[in-house]
Amino acid sequence: MATRKIAVLIGSMRKESFSRKLAKTLMLVAPPTLELEIVEIGQLPMYNQDDETDAPPPSWTEFRDRIRDADAILFCTPEYNRSLPGVLKNAIDVGSRPYGKAAWTGKPCAVVSNSPGALGGFGANHAVRQTLVFLNMPCMQSPEAYIGGIADKFDGDQLKDDGLRSFLQQFMECYATWVERHAD
Repeated sequence: MATRKIAVLIGSMRKESFSRKLAKTLMLVAPPTLELEIVEIGQLPMYNQDDETDAPPPSWTEFRDRIRDADAILFCTPEYNRSLPGVLKNAIDVGSRPYGKAAWTGKPCAVVSNSPGALGGFGANHAVRQTLVFLNMPCMQSPEAYIGGIADKFDGDQLKDDGLRSFLQQFMECYATWVERHAD
């Protein structure tokens, strides 16, 4: 398998974000065929079609270029009010424009959601997936990753749950296969 560039988007801007800790763990357990890099989304101005001119905000252009350069996308998100966080939805919207030139088109992806509660961000996971259908992104269906009780899984930045580590490693191996199958 070829080495594939993966853009990792984190749906939380909090300094001690569990989603960021989870994303970094996913990067550590990923097979060597995946080159994962976090693409920051917190600096993106809110999408406003009025700003979609011949000279859109530079951060939009840079973000879109980074997504286009990636072979695949990995979304790692918490759940906010049974849905995805606004910062992640904004990034998805920015990357989806201008109409007909979405940076996301055809990029294989996967969604990992988390929550301190038992459902593991099920609502956020499916809200992201619903958006990806419109963007023509083949999203890995199985295994699904809903990480519940996330607040008890880390000691600082270190994952302390060996069962979860094993699951995340298996998830990333499946994701590598998915990416290879669907990447250009």
